[in-house]
Amino acid sequence: MNFYSRKLIKPEDLNPNHTLFGGSLLRWIDEEAAIFAICQLNTDKLVTKFISEINFINSARAGDIIEMGMEVIKFGTSSITFKCVVRNKFNKDKIITIDKIVFVHVDENGRPKPHGVKIATEPEREPEPKTVNG
Repeated sequence: MNFYSRKLIKPEDLNPNHTLFGGSLLRWIDEEAAIFAICQLNTDKLVTKFISEINFINSARAGDIIEMGMEVIKFGTSSITFKCVVRNKFNKDKIITIDKIVFVHVDENGRPKPHGVKIATEPEREPEPKTVNG
């Protein structure tokens, strides 16, 4: 699984318990999932079809950096299915897992349309910067 984007948890992202508000996280995941699907299928004519059970494992607090990972499970004729993991960037503790997110390629009338993609592609990434000790 590749982790494509990161978020800094800020005070406005917190719930009354001073931990990451689940609604904020789900909004970020939906956006990241859409970007991932668009990159995989090379089209923005997509709709979210299904998101499976969302498993909240740990939380995050202000100042934490989280990262979101996506991995293709399968390509259907008009759909793409993948899984998602959100984790703490530094200690790698999982914050949330979603076993299945499905997007469907649609035509101009909103009906499913074959996308023709069979193999996952890896979006180009900047190399991780090296850390300097001292």
